[in-house]
Amino acid sequence: MALDHDNDESLMARVQRGDHQAFACLVERHSGRFYAVAYRMLNNSAEAEDVVQDCFLKLWNKPDMWNNKKNAKFTTWFFRVVTNASIDRTRRSVKVVHGDTIFEHMSDGRSSAEDQMFEDQTQKELESAIQSLPVRQRAALNLCFYEGLSNKEAADVLKVNVKALESLLMRAKAGVKNYLMNKGFMYEETLKGAQG
Repeated sequence: MALDHDNDESLMARVQRGDHQAFACLVERHSGRFYAVAYRMLNNSAEAEDVVQDCFLKLWNKPDMWNNKKNAKFTTWFFRVVTNASIDRTRRSVKVVHGDTIFEHMSDGRSSAEDQMFEDQTQKELESAIQSLPVRQRAALNLCFYEGLSNKEAADVLKVNVKALESLLMRAKAGVKNYLMNKGFMYEETLKGAQG
């Protein structure tokens, strides 16, 4: 697609003029990242897909939601849209599932079956710990640690100042640590296992 080299903001200007190709380019370029944010918030692939699809559909139907005059990057702004939609969906949800998610683990063939089981269990407990956090703490943690946003970018997404974001992160880390310690896991060992 000829638009692949255009930046997001110029694509959005074209979307605002009704350019289907520009919109398709944005969706193709970013849907994976936005899905990851929604999934980490909702812990449900179908719900995450719905959120991202709804957000993109809303953007297509109301492209003037994006206001380039505010000097926000498109991705920062759309992370906010997806995060808020995920938070809204979480608040509407009655049923919360913590430990039943299956995570794929790519093995390099060097670990034993016992090590693999420990790593899988550790990852499962870490995901459960994250899901047990209040929704704004979970959002802060996901944006900074899993999506790699800077504290400033994550604060912009959540519409808080950097100090408030850092407080959310500090409380989120403490919440994860307490959850894991109550489950009998060593906190440092669990985080190491999750990153490995």
